[in-house]
Amino acid sequence: MANTVLEVGTGVFIIGVVWIVAVVFGMMLLRASGPAKLGVIPVFLLALTITLTLVFFPRSPETPPLFEEIKIVDALFIGRYVLLAVGSAVFLVALFMLLPFHFLEPVYAKALRTH
Repeated sequence: MANTVLEVGTGVFIIGVVWIVAVVFGMMLLRASGPAKLGVIPVFLLALTITLTLVFFPRSPETPPLFEEIKIVDALFIGRYVLLAVGSAVFLVALFMLLPFHFLEPVYAKALRTH
């Protein structure tokens, strides 16, 4: 299954977005006055129709293919984290070495105006 996120297909995300949009429109229509409140019914029926269509007519089979997918392995995983740790340590040391120069910079008094 190449088109999955967190082992969930695209259809589940579409169903989630459809129901979130339906709930938002339903709440807006329920706040309306007059016959506009009845607009909740078609919104709910449209969301239900889209959900049932996606559930009963899937695009791909439920069983995964028989061949094993190629797994990409990051061989430089430890090296990258060591480089990140060294870079972070150098940044923090440089920051704390420059901090005293910032705080200990002399502030000179301004000259008084003489008339």
